[in-house]
Amino acid sequence: MLITGYQTPVKRINGNITFKDVSFRYNASDDAILQNIHLQIKAGQTVAFVGMSGGGKSSLISLIPRFYDISEGSIQIDQIDIRDYTLESLRGHIGMVLQDNFLFGGTIRENIMLGNVHCTEKDMIEAAKAANAHEFIMALPQGFDTEIGERGVKLSGGQKQRVAIARVFLKNPQILILDEATSALDLESESLIQQSLQDLSKNRTTLLIAHRLSTITHADQIFVVEGGMIKEVGTHDELIRIDGTYAKLFNIQNLSTQRLPTN
Repeated sequence: MLITGYQTPVKRINGNITFKDVSFRYNASDDAILQNIHLQIKAGQTVAFVGMSGGGKSSLISLIPRFYDISEGSIQIDQIDIRDYTLESLRGHIGMVLQDNFLFGGTIRENIMLGNVHCTEKDMIEAAKAANAHEFIMALPQGFDTEIGERGVKLSGGQKQRVAIARVFLKNPQILILDEATSALDLESESLIQQSLQDLSKNRTTLLIAHRLSTITHADQIFVVEGGMIKEVGTHDELIRIDGTYAKLFNIQNLSTQRLPTN
């Protein structure tokens, strides 16, 4: 693992992301999880990573906030190697909404304010509204001061996701990572949260991993990850015309969602 000698906090980024010949393995003796990854994401773009489970999508995403360090190559944000950022300032520019977000055993207010502990009450409320969370919060016995239990056990899955999204709105990061953010939700909750995520993605560099390919057809670029390598790159329309892995996955999902007519 290479760590450069000079690290500096960075107050502002644009959000250009470049992977240069990146390979990754968890241990030196292990086989590579990712191999020879080259990609470029422009600031403000929305890009999606798709492919079968175990292909390396989540591992690739986890390298950007340096949950793991790469084995070979480099990852740059705004042409600066991410190992030259202090870890605090790097992660300060990245917001994440995952399939299972961590909420701690406090109040809704405290959980949202993790995004920015210096925010005003007005900012916190506006973040909740932007996340479509304000209405359900105000219906709770103590509103924002309602205790939610360890890991948010007193909230439904959709409510927990909306609190997590409000936290990211409050953080206001330039890079947004959405990893299967709606895959475990019912259709009603998913619809509300998809709208919140679309609003959250505006004017940010957004990286998506989504099980339902119908939710990422708007992406500026789609990367198909197979066996730890990027096999296809293009827009939805371009990849459908190629008629490769992405087109097959998309068509299979469309067929599976069709309903036979009932008599």
